[in-house]
Amino acid sequence: MTKHLTLIALAALSSVGFSGAALAQSTMATATTELNIRSGPGPHFPSVGFIAAGGSATVEGCLDASKWCQVTANGVSGWSYSDYLTADLSGNVVVLTDRSPTAGVATVTYQDDGSAAGGAVAGAATGAVVGALVGGPVGAIVGGAVGTTSGATAGAIIDPPEVARTYVTANPLDPVYLDGEVVIGAGVPDTVALQAIPDYEYQYVYINGQPVLVDPGSRRIVYVVR
Repeated sequence: MTKHLTLIALAALSSVGFSGAALAQSTMATATTELNIRSGPGPHFPSVGFIAAGGSATVEGCLDASKWCQVTANGVSGWSYSDYLTADLSGNVVVLTDRSPTAGVATVTYQDDGSAAGGAVAGAATGAVVGALVGGPVGAIVGGAVGTTSGATAGAIIDPPEVARTYVTANPLDPVYLDGEVVIGAGVPDTVALQAIPDYEYQYVYINGQPVLVDPGSRRIVYVVR
């Protein structure tokens, strides 16, 4: 069944030459962490690329009452999670999740005919969301450096050995779907089972279709396998 979602297009308001509603236009945003670009606005849609930590993306708009924004970065277009995108709106750098309606908005629509989800994840959209990821580096650029996380464990960014990455990809698990986005520093709920990696301190799980390494003590994501 075709779904129609309302899209809010973000735009900067010009202080000169406009009386009344401003024309909507795209705006530039910065990723506070390495951030997926998905084929559709939700955790069930497959990742088609990513924005590097500190990288820029063009934001065409964000869904009304949602945390998903339509973006283009490095020639890849799709949807990213607004908790990890910041932009200069009306002279203030803000997390896009906290965007103000007065930042200059225009309403458009997004039509989903089901083709963007892909066959592997389309069936997961029938009610497989079992919880939510605990927020990662929300607004890390606002008042801080890229990659800083208030809730993540120290040294969360790791460089796992090739043998560990190979094990994770060679031994896939049934994915668990959680609200939010898989980013370094995000917390995995206790209800999600982690799988051990032989002779390695970190464990792994497939969340929202993507394998991640998790610190079993803090249950924070320390690496996203791509």
